[in-house]
Amino acid sequence: MNLKNTTNFVASMVCLMILVACKETTSKPNKPSENPISIVIHGGAGTILKENMNDSLENAYHQKLNEAVSKGYKMLQQGASSLDVVEEVVKILEDSPLFNAGKGAVLTNQGTIELDAAIMDGKNQNAGAVSGITTIKNPISLARKVMEESEHVMMIGSGAETFAKLHQLEQVDPSYFFTKSRKEALQKAKEKEANSNPNKDEKFGTVGCVALDKHGNIAAGTSTGGMTNKKFGRVGDVPIIGAGTYAKNQVCGVSATGWGEFFIRNVVAYDIAAQMTYQNKSLADAAKETIHQKVAKMGGDGGIIALDSHGNVVMEFNTKGMYRASIDANGKKKIAIYQE
Repeated sequence: MNLKNTTNFVASMVCLMILVACKETTSKPNKPSENPISIVIHGGAGTILKENMNDSLENAYHQKLNEAVSKGYKMLQQGASSLDVVEEVVKILEDSPLFNAGKGAVLTNQGTIELDAAIMDGKNQNAGAVSGITTIKNPISLARKVMEESEHVMMIGSGAETFAKLHQLEQVDPSYFFTKSRKEALQKAKEKEANSNPNKDEKFGTVGCVALDKHGNIAAGTSTGGMTNKKFGRVGDVPIIGAGTYAKNQVCGVSATGWGEFFIRNVVAYDIAAQMTYQNKSLADAAKETIHQKVAKMGGDGGIIALDSHGNVVMEFNTKGMYRASIDANGKKKIAIYQE
């Protein structure tokens, strides 16, 4: 082969290699689409027994949980941010009278409704929380406004509602939140209190969502009406960042439900993340340690939902049941109520 032919051959091979490289590059998917997506939600934990649930009510819970988790997952598939998903899913649950958040929230000792909510962005640990809300239809949206439109993390009561008005969030008359079943529950709670026989389940009831989006960002949000017959401006764990709500990319996102005083004292949501960070535990092991050892040892009841940066889902609780649903990184859906 003479020099001219050799040169032509080499040039042809170089061109071929360039064409192949270009084809491989254009055929590869964009990096963000390779990240897993997953979502997990809860609607409260407590003594939830099948024998106390009729078929109609059980179906109603299943349908609403399915609606919420499916809507969130579809949004994630379409590229929505985890923050948008968490807010939208929690709003669906807040708008349902089935749960103790928004419409259907439990009543205080004075027969009023006081709502708490929090949201956290795992990308930068920004967070927003509100407490003692009485006229804002969706407290989770107000919590997000506090996070994104103020220099604060938490706002309470009338000040938070003034802030909501400035940002044109939907207001409702307090009567919007009331339901017959919650009025009856308050009466029963007061009767038990008078007989020195309080019911621990009066402290349960919250909704929450944790989501992982295509960009690897985790967000967590929680909303509640607190505990039935609560007094003296009581605030539970939900709006306390690190207790009832926490999110950090590359670690996990957590939303809690249960006896709030014990979740505050154990800083439950952050404790799970801390075990993963400093003890290199899996999400599942960390959640079990916190819920079944630390919280239970103090006498507290409740549970958490959580997911990690790989899309692994955990729904851990030490009660008889927890309304819950998830769609994991493999697209597998789970909806459950009772202890398994």
